[in-house]
Amino acid sequence: MTVRLIDSHCHLDFSEFHGREDEFVGAMNDAGVIGALVAGVTMERFPGILTLVERFPCLVAGVGVHPDTVEGEEADESVLHQAALHPKVVAIGETGLDYYRLEGDLEWQRERFRTHIRVAKACGKPLIIHTREAANDTLAILESEDAGKVGGVFHCFTETWDVAQRALALGFHISISGIVTFRKASQVHEVAAKLPSERLLVETDSPYLAPVPFRGKLNHPALVRHVAEEVARLRGSTIKQVAAETTTNFQQLFNCRIGG
Repeated sequence: MTVRLIDSHCHLDFSEFHGREDEFVGAMNDAGVIGALVAGVTMERFPGILTLVERFPCLVAGVGVHPDTVEGEEADESVLHQAALHPKVVAIGETGLDYYRLEGDLEWQRERFRTHIRVAKACGKPLIIHTREAANDTLAILESEDAGKVGGVFHCFTETWDVAQRALALGFHISISGIVTFRKASQVHEVAAKLPSERLLVETDSPYLAPVPFRGKLNHPALVRHVAEEVARLRGSTIKQVAAETTTNFQQLFNCRIGG
């Protein structure tokens, strides 16, 4: 069965893939994965992301500073906006809030998030949202900054259905990762089953979170097919239908036609 999938979030610029980019892009093609978005995590890594996405027509990029990043360049609005003007940059992020690893006064993290939202609104590009143990603050900032004007995606979603509904109400999409294949991930199972088809995306977040039966091994964009298969099972659908829906959703949200 021919499917056309897009991995809505990966990190093909990470060291795990260095020197093997052709191999993993080839594996995408063999698996029916017609494109992938390489999300930004630091400004220092961004030139490498641009080199990668300029080399491979099936790749596009996001630019941003991950909420966990505590060292390196703190991109201000002008720097982010200038980077976002590149034609293969289709999103701002990943950005958001993460209270899992960091403690203390995290107002700097919230202000970084607000900066990314302002840039997204200024350049008219959607946001890639990372949130971990910070759902209420993440949603509150998105609401106060009127981020629904540009929308975006909550990537690697692991929150409850109630949180998903609040994100949907703001106009955001939800992306499901390989966690959906984990037996005990009941919250993710529920969200994957209930999401409106027009707001659903799939991703790998590679090199992390490889889906079953590859759990614990190197994840890569071709494995998004296993994510889509499990999402289809939970929804009582088919991988062909999920692939068609998520590919259309991706192309519309990020205003790009990778993969034709």
